[in-house]
Amino acid sequence: MKTIVAKVDLRQASSAEVIQTAAKILQEGGLVAFPTETVYGLGGNGLDSAACEKIYLAKGRPSDNPLILHISEIEELDRIVAEVSPQARALMDAFWPGPLTMIFKKKDIVPAKATGGLDTVAVRFPNHPVARAIIRAAGLPIAAPSANSSGKPSPTRASHVEYDLNGKIDMIVDGGAAEWGLESTIVDVSDEIPMILRPGAVTKEMIEAVVGQVEIDPAILHKPTADFKPKAPGMKYTHYSPKAEVFLVKGEQTAVAERINALAAAERAAGKKVGVMATEETKTLYHADIILSLGSRAKPEEIGANLFKTLRKFDFLGVDVVYSEVFSEKGEGMAIMNRLNKAAGYRVLEAE
Repeated sequence: MKTIVAKVDLRQASSAEVIQTAAKILQEGGLVAFPTETVYGLGGNGLDSAACEKIYLAKGRPSDNPLILHISEIEELDRIVAEVSPQARALMDAFWPGPLTMIFKKKDIVPAKATGGLDTVAVRFPNHPVARAIIRAAGLPIAAPSANSSGKPSPTRASHVEYDLNGKIDMIVDGGAAEWGLESTIVDVSDEIPMILRPGAVTKEMIEAVVGQVEIDPAILHKPTADFKPKAPGMKYTHYSPKAEVFLVKGEQTAVAERINALAAAERAAGKKVGVMATEETKTLYHADIILSLGSRAKPEEIGANLFKTLRKFDFLGVDVVYSEVFSEKGEGMAIMNRLNKAAGYRVLEAE
């Protein structure tokens, strides 16, 4: 399969043809990767089991890992969702369009292939103008997990998608770098008390300010058991991992630097290429082959936006082992640590 790669800028008239080409591919059961404000998504017709199956095959994604259906207007929700609770309405009013996915009881029109066999469906109304233009032109709810090989760092640029999926999908729409860099927050609103299943840019504190009580699924920061049945993408499986082994080191900053430097020295003596993920404030404390800054510790949104890009850069640089600092789990830090824990396979070392 030859993958079409097309740049798009909605300020230019030529973009209309790109949008229409993408929409036609989706209508005909093909796959299109496109930008959202979080990461790039791999889109297919969310009402077509065969198109959903193509998504799983292209990514190498486990079949029990549900997909997210994307809509271009709130009115499109009625086609796929059986009921909308008052809490869900409040969250829609506060955060849609935007980086929030909600899980509802589904209508029969949504195939089991899109939901991992569950009776619920995950839905997002993205804020990215290119994503919305493509969904609107297709006239369909678009199933779109992240446009990467399953388990690898999510793509924040079209070049990341091309590296993973070139020749496996029909088209890549290049709309520039994703703004947030971490996937959407997922909240289950199918029960009485909303539950966060995946943290993201819409934080626990922001959700609580709208609906009051909210629960957090324990799988967010702890390794789930083998028989765990995921209700949302990314809950069960190792995700976001580069080719290198990743370890997190936890503790007081001076002790963290000393432990990482000692570990790095031992690995380098064994002939391995070692990388360190640090911050602007701490990057000079480390000794390794490659030291990459995620940004300022005072700006968690910057760290979130740079995380997947940095993990991918270690692959391009041929690093064998990566050590990373850890971050506060407050606010956006919960999303950052969720992704780091999964990238490391929950391997956390104590500094002392």
